[in-house]
Amino acid sequence: MTPAVTPDTRPQPVRRTLPTEDARDLLELVRELIRKEIVPVADEEEAAARFPRETFRQLSGTGLLSLPYPERYGGGGQPYEVYLQMLEELAIARLTVGLGVSVHTLACHALAGYGTEEQRAAHLPGMLGGGALGAYCLSEPASGSDAAALRTRAVREGDSWVLTGTKAWITHGGIADFYTVFARTGEDGPRGITAFLVPGDAPGLAAAPPERKMGLAGSPTAQVHLDGVRVPDARRIGDEGQGFAIALDALDSGRLGIAACAVGVAQAALDTALWFTAERHQFGRPVLDFQGPRFMLADMATQIEAGRALYLAAARLRDAGEPFSRQAAMAKLFCTDTAMRVTTDAVQLMGGYGYTADFPAERYLREAKVLQIVEGTNQIQRMVIARHMAGPPTR
Repeated sequence: MTPAVTPDTRPQPVRRTLPTEDARDLLELVRELIRKEIVPVADEEEAAARFPRETFRQLSGTGLLSLPYPERYGGGGQPYEVYLQMLEELAIARLTVGLGVSVHTLACHALAGYGTEEQRAAHLPGMLGGGALGAYCLSEPASGSDAAALRTRAVREGDSWVLTGTKAWITHGGIADFYTVFARTGEDGPRGITAFLVPGDAPGLAAAPPERKMGLAGSPTAQVHLDGVRVPDARRIGDEGQGFAIALDALDSGRLGIAACAVGVAQAALDTALWFTAERHQFGRPVLDFQGPRFMLADMATQIEAGRALYLAAARLRDAGEPFSRQAAMAKLFCTDTAMRVTTDAVQLMGGYGYTADFPAERYLREAKVLQIVEGTNQIQRMVIARHMAGPPTR
C-alpha cells in the first residue's frame, strides 16, 4: 500500500530565489518568528477574533514592518522583490498578520514618498521601527470604488486644519497609532483632495465597533469618525490638492502587497489539501492516489506558481524605477482570483471535513474572498489594465 505521507506530500517551505545573502538571512528570521510566535496561536486567535498586537510589536522591533523603506529613516532598505516574499510567508502562516503588515506599509507610503525631510525625520523612525501601527483612510461609506468622490473635509484655520467626516472599511480602525487620511480641501473631484498624517489619539477621532465579517476576524475593520480633528499644517503631506495622486501611487504598491498575501493564502490551502489527501483513505487507498484529486492539486500548484511569478515581475519593475501600475493591477487581479479558486478547490478535495472549522481550509476560503475586494475590487483592476492598454473609454 502507498504510504500515507511521503516527504513530497508534507507541507514544504516555498523555495525562493533571493538576490542577496542578507535577504536569505531575513527569510530565516521570518520563518523562525512564524514557527515560534504566529503558527502556534493562529487558529485560536482567529476563532476568538483577537488581534495579535504583540506580534506586530515583535515585527516592528525586528525591522519587519519597515522592509521596503530607506535605512536612514529606520527602514530595512530591502527591494520590493524581497519585501513581498516575506509578506507572502507571513500570509501563509496567518492572513491577519500578512495583511496587517501590507496595510501598515501602505499607511507609511505617503509620508515616505511625499513628505518633507523634516517630516520624515520627525515621524518615520517611530512609524517604521518604534512599535507604531498605521492605517490608511481613503474609502468612505458612500465612496468606495469612486474614491475621488470622498466627502471628508479639511478646513484651514490658521496654521492648522480641521478634519470632519467618516472613513469606512479601515483596517486597524480604532487600534492604529497613526492614520494617513485623505480629505477634501478644495473643489469636487480628484484635484481637491489633500493627505494628512493624523495621530491615533487626536481629540475628536473615534472608531465605530469593528465590522462583523465573514473572514479575517482577528483583523479589526471599522469606520473612523473625525469630528473636528485639528491637525497642524506640519502634518499635511505633499501639496494641497495632491492627495488623490498620492493615494493612487500608494495603491499601486499596496496592490502588490495584496497579491503576495493572496498567493500566501492559496499556498496554505494547497499545503492543507495535499496533506489531507495523503492522509485520508477511501476505497482502501489514499485519496491522493486517484487521478481526479491529483489533477486538481496540479492545477492549484500551477496557478500559485504563476501568481508568484506575476507579482515578482511587477516588483522587479518597481525596484528598477520603471512604470508598474498595469502589472500591479494584473498581479492583484490574477493572484486574488487564484486564491479564491485554490481555496475553493481545497475545501472540495477535503469534502465534509473541508467545510468544518476543525481544519483551516474553510477559513482560507472565507479569507480569500476579501482579497478580491480590498485596495480596488477586481473589476476596478480590469478597468486599470484596459485603460493602460486602450486609453480611457470614449463618452
